[in-house]
Amino acid sequence: MKRLENKVVIVTGAGSVGPGWGNGRAIAWRFASEGARVFAVDMNADALTETVARVNEVNGVIRTWTADVTSADAVCDMVQACEDAYGRVDILVNNVGGSRKGGPVELDEQAWDSQIDFNLKSVYLGCKYVLPAMQKQGAGAIVNISSTSGIRWTGSAQVGYASAKAGIIQLSRVVAVEYAKSNIRCNTVIPGQMHTPMVETRLAGQRAGGDVDALLAQRQSRIPLPFMGNGIDTANAALFLASDEARFITGTEIIVDGGMSARCD
Repeated sequence: MKRLENKVVIVTGAGSVGPGWGNGRAIAWRFASEGARVFAVDMNADALTETVARVNEVNGVIRTWTADVTSADAVCDMVQACEDAYGRVDILVNNVGGSRKGGPVELDEQAWDSQIDFNLKSVYLGCKYVLPAMQKQGAGAIVNISSTSGIRWTGSAQVGYASAKAGIIQLSRVVAVEYAKSNIRCNTVIPGQMHTPMVETRLAGQRAGGDVDALLAQRQSRIPLPFMGNGIDTANAALFLASDEARFITGTEIIVDGGMSARCD
């Protein structure tokens, strides 16, 4: 028996901004390899092509859906489409996110609102529309993906992103306690500075003048372990929290950062 045999999981942000193991793609692949039936969601349909190919390599079951998860109507339709396709929703992984640099002075109000919507409202909406389905079933597991930017300074002023990611942690705790009696668990994975496709496609331009090697060296210098994690490390933590192995774990966090947030220098 695989760890998620016959479980149905919605993974938002299941594509990636480039080739390789983004968090969402890795989660979809890892869950499928453990027997889950995956409902992979992204706002960019093309970004899901590699995700589907990866899942097919492990003979997994996957269906795709295109949605903007900052829209209530779109998220409501997403949950209904998953129920129509598979008959239920056992697991939700809220993975959508992305950063914009700047503190309160540099970040304009529109960008602030966009960061809160993209990183935090998307999680709220996912929970809002999947929780009634899980209550009807009498069980469920939600895993929300935050960031170490939500618990400490990580080298760049990105106040909108950091605030939203901190909000995810507390949102998860509130949901966990409120819905515990319904046998629904809610936990958070907090990845650190992972080497995902976003480093090459977006962050290097934002923070290192396009020099990918310089950015990777800068990020690695903060990590006590002698290597940088990737999306599969995030996926492994999410898999544990979604599985029955974590049946008595709710309202808490797993930090996946190679020891970075434990440092004091």
